[in-house]
Amino acid sequence: MSNKEDILNKYRANVRERYDMPDLSDIRAITYPDPLSQFISMSQSVGGKVVELAGRDINELVHELYPEAKEIASNLPEVTIATRNPDTVESAQALNGTDVGIIRGVFGVAENGCIWIPQTMKEKAVCFISENLVILLPKKEIVNNMHEAYRRLEFNDYGYGTFISGPSKTADIAQVLVMGAQAARSVTVVLLP
Repeated sequence: MSNKEDILNKYRANVRERYDMPDLSDIRAITYPDPLSQFISMSQSVGGKVVELAGRDINELVHELYPEAKEIASNLPEVTIATRNPDTVESAQALNGTDVGIIRGVFGVAENGCIWIPQTMKEKAVCFISENLVILLPKKEIVNNMHEAYRRLEFNDYGYGTFISGPSKTADIAQVLVMGAQAARSVTVVLLP
């Protein structure tokens, strides 16, 4: 048994009272007349960029958006310009220095501009270590709010997923906004038909 399991088992053994989960069926979460427009607006408000693929080739679009990029990481079959594959690198450290990471999102959330990204590659570090992140997202896969989003969560064999919303930023040191402090400096959502 792992250390993690040991710790969790100790917590479970010391739970004295258990409570049922609250009934959430009466929650009236926010909805939008046009969830896609709201998603685009929220994505931009958190510092992200949203573009439509609109019949263009994803490889050409990435070259257009990031002309200086030399190291591109992706395991997506349609991305033929990738110089690194997060499924075949020896370790997560091999993705250090990635200029652009290209990943696929399952659905977006209009309420806050988040995108659900389940781990679909051996090294999930590509989602966080890339200087610039490109997320492919079908534009018809936008839900209104996080209540709807949590109902749609699914995990695959990796058992990991995360919500990503815009570039990483922090202002906790001297209230100076720093982009890319913990993850990508920029996030571009490419809306697919």
